[in-house]
Order: sequence, then C-alpha cells, then structure tokens
Amino acid sequence: MRVKKVVKVMNFHSLLRVNNARRKVEQAYLYEKELKSVIASIVNNRIFLQEKVSLNLNKSAKQLNVYIGSDYGFCSNFNSDVIDLLKTDDKENDKIIIGKRINIPVDNVIMYMDKEDFPINSSKIFEIVLDGVLNNKYSKINIIYIHYYNLNHQEILKRTILPVNFDDAFDEMDANVNDDFAVEGDIIFIIWSLISIYVSTEIKIAESWSWASENVKRQMFTNESLKHIDNMEEEKTKADRKLRKQKQFEIIVEANNRKIANKKKVK
Repeated sequence: MRVKKVVKVMNFHSLLRVNNARRKVEQAYLYEKELKSVIASIVNNRIFLQEKVSLNLNKSAKQLNVYIGSDYGFCSNFNSDVIDLLKTDDKENDKIIIGKRINIPVDNVIMYMDKEDFPINSSKIFEIVLDGVLNNKYSKINIIYIHYYNLNHQEILKRTILPVNFDDAFDEMDANVNDDFAVEGDIIFIIWSLISIYVSTEIKIAESWSWASENVKRQMFTNESLKHIDNMEEEKTKADRKLRKQKQFEIIVEANNRKIANKKKVK
C-alpha cells in the first residue's frame, strides 16, 4: 500500500512537470525569435555586408555534440536511445553530457553535469560555445535529446543549432536592412556573442523538451506500475477471500464433526 502511494505521487508530479516544461518552452521561444531577428537584421544589413565580415565556420574542424539524458530512472528506454547515439559519435568530437544516467565512458567529454544542475550551470555552456566560435574550433554544434511533440509522441532527435539558419528570420524581419548604423567595439565579438546566446537558448529549449519527454515516459511507466499494483492487490484480495472461505468451511466441518461425535456418545 505504501509503494502504491509513492508511485501515485510520482505519477502526479510527472504530469505537472510536463506542463511546466511546456510553459518554459513557450516563454523561451519568444526570446529565441527576438534574438534571432536581431542577429539577422545585423548580418543582413548592407553595412555589415560591405565590411565583408565572415561568419563561416571551419568545415574541417570537429563538432561539438550536446547530449541530454535524465538524472533518474522509471522512464523506459529514454536514456538508452541517447546512449546509442553517443556510442556512435566520433571520438574526436567534443561532447557535453547532461544527465547522470548518461554515464558510459567516451572520449573528449569537455563538460558533464547532472540535469538538475543545468539551470545553474547553463552559463558555462555559453562560455564553451563562445570560445569555440571565436577560436574557430567547431564545424557544427548539435544537440541530441528526446524531443516532445505531444503526450503520445516523443522521439530521439539530433538537431544542428550551429551554423544558424536565418532564412525564416529574414522572411519575417521588419527592420530596414539598408539603414546605416554605427558599431562601437569589435563587431565580430558582438555577433558571435549574440549567436552564442542564441545557441545556448536552443540548448535550454531542448533541455525543457527533454524534461517534458522524460516525465511523459515516467508517467506512462508509473501508470503501468499502478495497474500492476492494482492487479496484485486484486489477486491478494481474491486469495484472502478464498482463504477466509476455506477457514469458515473448515470451522463448519469441524463443528459438524463435533455434533456427530456427541450424538454417538449419547447413544
């Protein structure tokens, strides 16, 4: 009975976490859209284009792959799907691993953190990304996680977040890219800092989707566990009922035997 109460609490909290993760993503999307629009308005401005500033990455460089798993169990094959892709990753690539359940030995893990520490340590990822782009260390940055589509659909996803595709931002851009503007400071540092913030935001969004997916799977697991516990309780109830009836029958039989014995004595 105590186990059932614990599982019910886990089930309830899992659903709450899914809703909280969805709200976090909705808020982050607004920030992401504005940030992308700002970057696009700068890099597509005629002054920026005339300066012939290059944002091209080193195509021969290694990649940075960010893997997002979970800290806790009771979520089916959630972590194994992420681990399968981690095992096939090129050993030369740098790796950031989020989630204590992603604990296999691999090369070039430049940062590891528990998932519950992500909100506190996410700024360190920004520093890694900024250093990587300023020093031309990476050809790509990818995030690998379980993406939440809806309550019935979660899927492993490997998504490239650098280079950034600005096509949709250009289409929706309201700013006049022909306007002149003055730049104070190092324009390259400013742009790459903005892009690093954007990449870090994408990782935060992915972590929220991963958190939602993890808890959907945990809720499904706890639902099945509750059904199993209910079945066990029902079987135990049936067995107890059968045992009680058997004991009652034995008492009746014993009472009848005593009556028969007493009648024989009287005779």
